Amino acid sequence: MIHLTDAQIDELINIDDAIPALERGFRGLASGDAAVQRRVRTEAGGVKLSTLGAVVPELGVAGAKVYSTLSGQFNFSIVLFSTVDGSLLATLEANSITRLRTAATTVVAVRALARKQATTAAIFGTGVQGRAHALALATHTDLRSFRIVGLEGTQELAAEVNAVGASRGVKSVVADPADAVPGADVVVTATRATGALFDGTTVTEGTLVAAIGSSLPHTRELDDALIARASRIVVELRDQAREEAGDLVLAKPGTFNWADTVELGDVLAGRAKGRVRDDDVIVYKAVGIGLQDIVLAGIAWEKHVSRNTVRLRGALQGPQ
Repeated sequence: MIHLTDAQIDELINIDDAIPALERGFRGLASGDAAVQRRVRTEAGGVKLSTLGAVVPELGVAGAKVYSTLSGQFNFSIVLFSTVDGSLLATLEANSITRLRTAATTVVAVRALARKQATTAAIFGTGVQGRAHALALATHTDLRSFRIVGLEGTQELAAEVNAVGASRGVKSVVADPADAVPGADVVVTATRATGALFDGTTVTEGTLVAAIGSSLPHTRELDDALIARASRIVVELRDQAREEAGDLVLAKPGTFNWADTVELGDVLAGRAKGRVRDDDVIVYKAVGIGLQDIVLAGIAWEKHVSRNTVRLRGALQGPQ
């Protein structure tokens, strides 16, 4: 039985693999060719156990991500099965996959939902996800100007973004929250905040706000003013967002209508409209779903098997 570590997964797949795979995965979900198991959380004695999963026949895999949360720290693992014969294919450490899949999906969302002339991004958060998002957007979108907002490590992240984006003309600076939002074409919130990070009335018309930091119903990064202004609210999976997306769950009744929210897969598949006009304010609210994890786990497993098959064939053939 195969077990893949985070280090092995980093060698097997990267964001260039993840972006198209996740786009296909969300399209498959929209068409009914994939299915998602919503997250279940169980807690006792200060320890939380969470599970979420998906069935993706196109990749020949089904699986679940299981993770513990202890003192605010996460430890992720994936169990992967075959959809052909039901056999256990592999177990995988999933810290690397979790970091990669979230940022890669945001790239997919930005490409689909930001206005075409978008060039400026404000990034709230300098932790694992804030860094992953800043680097992904600097290298895989047309965004060129970055404003980094955080409690610590802002100078270091700005310098790193400048370094990876130098050949693309990317410029990154440290900014205060009040200065970062006005004029930004894309705003990404990737924090552990429990309350709104900025005044939603200061968001410029036409902005895409991607809120990915909160996946709990009692925490939020966006205020009601922004939710009320949104021409479209896009989520990964509506049923899961209704349970977990604090930015929406905590909104006052009448701020928005759940029936008007659309799923990312439907937008990608052309089944629902995302941006209609350049001046639309769009909110993409992500909580993370099992589809993302299992798609990337399936690709990592497939690459591992392929590489080892080639090595085995070479060893059996011997020197040429």
